[in-house]
Amino acid sequence: MKASFNKYQLKFKQASGTSRGVLTTKDTWFISIESNNSIGIGECGMFRGLSCDDRPDFEETLQWACDHINLGLDNLLKKLVEFPSIQFGLEMAFLDLKANSSHVLFPSKFTEGKDSIPINGLIWMGDKQFMKSQICTKLDEGFDCLKMKIGAIDFETELALIQSIRKEFDAKTIEIRVDANGAFSESDALEKLKRLSDYELHSIEQPIKQGQYDAMAELCNKTPLPIALDEELIGVHDVTIRKQLLQTINPQYIILKPTLVGGFLGSQSWIDLAEDKNIGWWITSALESNIGLNAIAQWTYSLDVERPQGLGTGMLFSNNFLSPLQINNGNLQYNPKEKWNLKI
Repeated sequence: MKASFNKYQLKFKQASGTSRGVLTTKDTWFISIESNNSIGIGECGMFRGLSCDDRPDFEETLQWACDHINLGLDNLLKKLVEFPSIQFGLEMAFLDLKANSSHVLFPSKFTEGKDSIPINGLIWMGDKQFMKSQICTKLDEGFDCLKMKIGAIDFETELALIQSIRKEFDAKTIEIRVDANGAFSESDALEKLKRLSDYELHSIEQPIKQGQYDAMAELCNKTPLPIALDEELIGVHDVTIRKQLLQTINPQYIILKPTLVGGFLGSQSWIDLAEDKNIGWWITSALESNIGLNAIAQWTYSLDVERPQGLGTGMLFSNNFLSPLQINNGNLQYNPKEKWNLKI
């Protein structure tokens, strides 16, 4: 068995705004494992400025994993706890190797093309006209769940955009989620949550920056709008500390990005802890290519999800890989008649 990795830069079709700035490109890394004339490919989609493994020794550690691939997946995962995106890439690659490079990691009705996954339509930050244009496009495409990035432009403008949706569509027709990416201050967060709650939103992701456990716990206790933890979960590797975090903050939801929390095993650990406390959850991609998105989607389907998931990012890039993944009427589908093209 031998392994190697390649770096690849994904290019956004259009600049995408978040509270951390505007994204035009996204670096990612692919690990390939070869054994008995088969190849397994996994994606290590470390996210600069967000992933806990955004470290100077990232590629050095990735090379170490390739050099020690014969340790086997279980041993590698134990030694790479501080590098969740590499853990996830290895999980993917070993599963793909076992699947004989078919990229069907979790066979199901989804991979047979007989069922689909409901997803939210993502609305990126920008000026009022840009955001309004995206909203109209997503509604025309048949999405009945929208996720809006907020916190980068004027709050009153953001409220007006949400109000414009609610004037046409009630909460039973269109579900609206918002993601603040920690943009609110501790002092004004509760007041902003109260104003947002006037529009019957489903939830808000990470209203204040992570690491403020007491402040977030107080918000989750007083909020008129369900709160979902996202960035708060990043870098928390120990199961005991994960449990303490959920007990302390007691959020209404958690959001799991496998690339950021240690792949399938790391995500399942959070799910088990959340369900013990009756905390809801859903799965979201983290701007991976179609290789990573494919793995996340297949695994997500295996969890028997019902609420819309955050898996609509595959169409954002101009140089993504051709895959069987398709979005139709607000659902992610897998068309087994379509072929993969993984030429890098």
